[in-house]
Amino acid sequence: MLERPQASEYNEFFTRYIGLVPEGNLIALLEEQQAETNRIYSALSAEQADYRYGEGKWSLKEVLGHVTDTERIMSYRLLRIARGDQTPLPGFDQDAYMEGNPFSGLTVAELLENYNAVRQATIVLLKQLSAEAFTRSGFANQSPLTARAIAYILYGHERNHLSIVQERYLDN
Repeated sequence: MLERPQASEYNEFFTRYIGLVPEGNLIALLEEQQAETNRIYSALSAEQADYRYGEGKWSLKEVLGHVTDTERIMSYRLLRIARGDQTPLPGFDQDAYMEGNPFSGLTVAELLENYNAVRQATIVLLKQLSAEAFTRSGFANQSPLTARAIAYILYGHERNHLSIVQERYLDN
């Protein structure tokens, strides 16, 4: 079982995401979260998938695209840090990634295909890492970060967005 990371293993910005991770087996939690995301998005109509709750806010398709892009980037960071790579990794601007994004032109099924491929790759990577690899530390966005902190951040980031989806998109 992967232990919860200590506060010294990540930038304070990520505290809110790590705090959203319940106790339990992180890989099982990621698998359950994947099933939940698939349930939510598979039930959407085309109109719901394009819904924005406010001016300048992302559509539900864009939220899923963002979650997938972020997991892809963070999993890459996790791999490099777990393998002992000490090269400082740059940050990324989520808003720049959203400019000109292809998400609105894709179907929910296509977005879920991408999401599921990325999540499955993340889970396989996590299952194959040693306990020592999870404790390795590197630098991303000018801050120290361990592989296990990234694993927790992945779950927490998506949990944060699923809560927003529920509160601001589906409950209205």
